[in-house]
Amino acid sequence: MTVRVTGRSFSAHPARLAGAFLAIAALSVIVWYLASPLFVRTYVNEALPSPTLTPDTAEAAQTASTSVAPRVLRSGELGYVDGIHNGTGPVRIVDIGGSRYVRFEDVMLTNAPDVHVYLSRETGGKWDAATSLYLGTLKATNGSFNYELPADIDVASYRSVVVWCRAFRVLITWADLREGAAFA
Repeated sequence: MTVRVTGRSFSAHPARLAGAFLAIAALSVIVWYLASPLFVRTYVNEALPSPTLTPDTAEAAQTASTSVAPRVLRSGELGYVDGIHNGTGPVRIVDIGGSRYVRFEDVMLTNAPDVHVYLSRETGGKWDAATSLYLGTLKATNGSFNYELPADIDVASYRSVVVWCRAFRVLITWADLREGAAFA
């Protein structure tokens, strides 16, 4: 008995085969773009900035018996959003010689594409683009790093630090801020 196949096989159509390979390649690139940040970790370990001394403050610093130490203005812990989006570690607003910084200290965060950091006037991971202060792109998923704050902002009016994924419009993590705490 002989089996006879009617019609043409898929491989007999080079255009269909090429189209299928291109579709698979494009789908692979999209999946990699969307999923790989969940597995890719980035590391940064920035030191706390040193106070910058102007000539007037340099003279005062030479005569003063105490050194300029970082002063914690506000602090909080990164929160858990869900099994995919979360972070751990402290976030602080510190004053160093009159300059203020948002300091992420020994943190671990979930990665995602297009992640940005904001100071928010709201709590619980909520924020509004019109009233929040944009700090920049997330520098790393792991480690310690700083974002310098403008001199003219009222730090007390900001109640949380929010880490947001713009690509998916999803909260990665946040830290509600409370008045000062000791530097560990």
